[in-house]
Amino acid sequence: MSTSSPQIGIRATYMRGGTSKGIFFASRDLPETAQRPGAARDALMLRVAGSPDPYEKQIDGMGGATSSTSKVVIVGPSTQAGCDVDYLFGAVAIGSPVVDWSGNCGNLTSAVGPFAIASGLVDAPADGVAVVRIWQANIQKKIIAHVPMRNGAVQETGDFELDGVTFPAAEIKLEFLEPGADDDGEGGAMFPTGRMLDAVDVPGVGVIEATLINAGNPTIFVDASSLGLTGAELQPAVNGNAVLLARCEAIRVHATVAMGLAKTAAEATEKRPHTPKLAFVAPPAGYVASSGKEVAAADIDLCARIFSMGKLHHAMTGTGAVAIAVAAAIPGTLVARVLGEGQRREVRFGHPSGTLTVGAEAVEANGTWTVTKALMSRSARRLMDGQVFVPGDQSE
Repeated sequence: MSTSSPQIGIRATYMRGGTSKGIFFASRDLPETAQRPGAARDALMLRVAGSPDPYEKQIDGMGGATSSTSKVVIVGPSTQAGCDVDYLFGAVAIGSPVVDWSGNCGNLTSAVGPFAIASGLVDAPADGVAVVRIWQANIQKKIIAHVPMRNGAVQETGDFELDGVTFPAAEIKLEFLEPGADDDGEGGAMFPTGRMLDAVDVPGVGVIEATLINAGNPTIFVDASSLGLTGAELQPAVNGNAVLLARCEAIRVHATVAMGLAKTAAEATEKRPHTPKLAFVAPPAGYVASSGKEVAAADIDLCARIFSMGKLHHAMTGTGAVAIAVAAAIPGTLVARVLGEGQRREVRFGHPSGTLTVGAEAVEANGTWTVTKALMSRSARRLMDGQVFVPGDQSE
């Protein structure tokens, strides 16, 4: 005997933000049971994306079968003084029934302001630049988005080019305020172990030197050479190597425990696939990016790569770029050591799709570093606006 459930439509917008794509919802448009954290919200987001999918294609959903395209965003009026909207991000696992709400997506952050304006959540000038004050609910941080406006609407087209995105668009400038965690933040201070360099003992791998930092998202920086890599690798060289991926995940989960973000490596694997992220850096080296673009060693300050949901990212996560900027601005970190020590207010790094320039403002007082802001530019564009459909039993 077969059963059926009528589908329901939920207002949604499919957007590109930076080098990611995701399904955006206004909180008011979600079914009542999904307007609060819990199993009902997770089940809905999984079904919208098409997860869990043992084929890892997300054919029966909106997800794009990669960590960069299996994402959901919920935006609503802000509950925080001095902010316009609250922004909640979910990383939807592809093959398992998990939605990880532990961190932010820096790339999709660039689409939050435009979405909020188009959805009527924020007033904006007809022309010029709209300043949207965003409360990032996952990591409890404030982000300022500078969104260009023209003729009463968000300007989406333009000539700003972003490596990892095929077509140019309008530039959106982002300020991540106080991106380093504080005493009240998850995992404690910006350096949760109290050290800028740690030796993480990983069973089956050995001792790995790393910088464990809370900035943008919790991030683990290691030297590419400690993984047997050069730092100039592209996705095919890494994602086809199951032994390397397993080794990197072992480093990630044990560093997660060292950061105080999970009690055991198993917990980090099962409940925190999205964060912390593992990144590796190396001195400048020339290579050919995935687009065929030549990246010259003389044009970059270092090579950087990052893993996302168990695979090498095709470009660089937005929060990874923030972490690079912060770590570069603080002498004594592994990133600063690769850069040649000293303090860098701006750094241009090479990633698999090309290059990116980021900056951070850091000050030191009595031996303690504070980062006031990290800066970068991204672009965003609406791809579809309408309704996403799911079987009716997913809204209960």
